[in-house]
Amino acid sequence: MDEYTSIVQLIAILLGVSWASGLNLYAAMLTLGLLGATGHAALPPGLEILTNPVVIAAAGFMYLVEFFADKVPGVDTGWDVLHTFVRIPAGAVLAAAAAMEVGPAAQVAAAIVGGGLATGSHMTKAGSRALLNTLPEPFTNWSASLGEDAVVIGSMWLALNHPFLFLGLLGLALLLMIWFLPKLWRGARTLLHKIHAFFASKGAKGPSEPSPPPKGP
Repeated sequence: MDEYTSIVQLIAILLGVSWASGLNLYAAMLTLGLLGATGHAALPPGLEILTNPVVIAAAGFMYLVEFFADKVPGVDTGWDVLHTFVRIPAGAVLAAAAAMEVGPAAQVAAAIVGGGLATGSHMTKAGSRALLNTLPEPFTNWSASLGEDAVVIGSMWLALNHPFLFLGLLGLALLLMIWFLPKLWRGARTLLHKIHAFFASKGAKGPSEPSPPPKGP
């Protein structure tokens, strides 16, 4: 029974860290590092590097930068675009590191699954935040950002301490993501079409021509 529980906990951590990386990589790393360093959780050997003070300091600094960048409409979308090249590979690497003790084949499989989960959560976050930025007030954006931080921190704690519950909630989150992503894509296409139509109409009008001079008597 203990071996079965350990396997489930490893799967929960592996899936959890990759999924959370797509939302907020630095919050996920910082949470795991602090929980492991303070003795509140036992990390898989491949993730024990996150408890190193240098890694914790780097993750904490980047989390603070993202905390403020993620609250500014427009800046958050630029940040998300740049982090397409950070969150997804990091999710794959962290998932592979979590499976290090199992073996090379498990690491490759974990990297594939982890990269896919990180891609899905990242695309959901980036797309929904881009649509929220079309709203005239910033409070929805702030609420979404704070909610994402809370979800990442809570997910890491659940994956380490209540893996069965976490896996159940993750399954629901994935179903919701599968349902939501096509709607998000349609919303993004509609927004892009409106932007294109707006600039096309401006270009069609062209600069106003000067009125002809009045004719003499």
